[in-house]
Amino acid sequence: MPTAMTTADPAHTVVDVGGTTLRVGTYTPATGELSRVRRMPVDGMARDPEAPVPVLQERVVEQIVREVTRHTAGPPPGPVGVAFAGPISADGLVLAAPTVWGRRGDPLPLARLLTERLGTPVAVVNDLTAAAWRYAASEPEPFCLLTVSSGIGNKVFRDGDVLLDPAGHGGELGHWVCDLSPDAPLCDCGGRGHLGAVASGRGVLAAARRAAAADPDGFARSRLAELSGGPVENPALAKALAEGDAFATRVLRGALAPLAQAIGAVFASVGVCRYIVVGGFALAVGERYRRLLVAELVRQGCFGLTPERIDAMVTLGASDDDHGLIGAGRLLTARHPARTEGGAR
Repeated sequence: MPTAMTTADPAHTVVDVGGTTLRVGTYTPATGELSRVRRMPVDGMARDPEAPVPVLQERVVEQIVREVTRHTAGPPPGPVGVAFAGPISADGLVLAAPTVWGRRGDPLPLARLLTERLGTPVAVVNDLTAAAWRYAASEPEPFCLLTVSSGIGNKVFRDGDVLLDPAGHGGELGHWVCDLSPDAPLCDCGGRGHLGAVASGRGVLAAARRAAAADPDGFARSRLAELSGGPVENPALAKALAEGDAFATRVLRGALAPLAQAIGAVFASVGVCRYIVVGGFALAVGERYRRLLVAELVRQGCFGLTPERIDAMVTLGASDDDHGLIGAGRLLTARHPARTEGGAR
């Protein structure tokens, strides 16, 4: 866990690389403050879906180097932390990045490449691993961080670190196969029936569109139809859910069933009794999302827990998109603690 800092501790440069947005900012260990945040589109497949994977990999590396150098007005003065959307090994090898450069491609030694190019140590971790470090300082007990956005991911933080295999395995609930039917929804990774394809914001949107096509009269009478005014999109869906629209709620309940099953499995197998939900879709729906998820968990049951205890174990995270940046800063603080005036580390 992070150690005591002094006002002389240097600030860290932190980067968060998602499927569509790259963020860069400054994290100050002494105050825990995140500042000077800039956001820009990632030079990945979202901007050029036809480009070969090696080309996109090189573009993303170049973009990170360029933006860090611009942010620090030259070579960075100290270690850099990078939160990246994909499974990462302990030595910073990106094993896959479906949302950044597609389904296939050789693993990319991102930490080594950035260290060589920037001339300073660079720590590269999965974006949700970084996000877990954001909450580690305020959560005294083990917890599971769960993100529900365009995909689904999770990380368990216990005994001062995220539980991960050195090769990067773990925390990928979004790729648990929850639908074995041959026509199950297709995941970004190429697999079918993965939880992320079913219960993510993208998955719920696809389900809402299918429901609207199957029941046009019911859809036409819904608040979701009123808000949409045409094809259903996520902002209207989230707003309709937050307002309690019955049509949209039925769709979401169907997606929450396998998500609650996955959470129940984590609880039963690992014993974690704290679940923090983040992600653009879940946080856009807000408290109603939490209550519907809790209701489904209560319906399915968590062995040994009362409904009141289940309600208490699920909470929403901070409603911003700074999780990866703040978490990367806190992780760097833990890995590179500055010496205090007394010389302790």
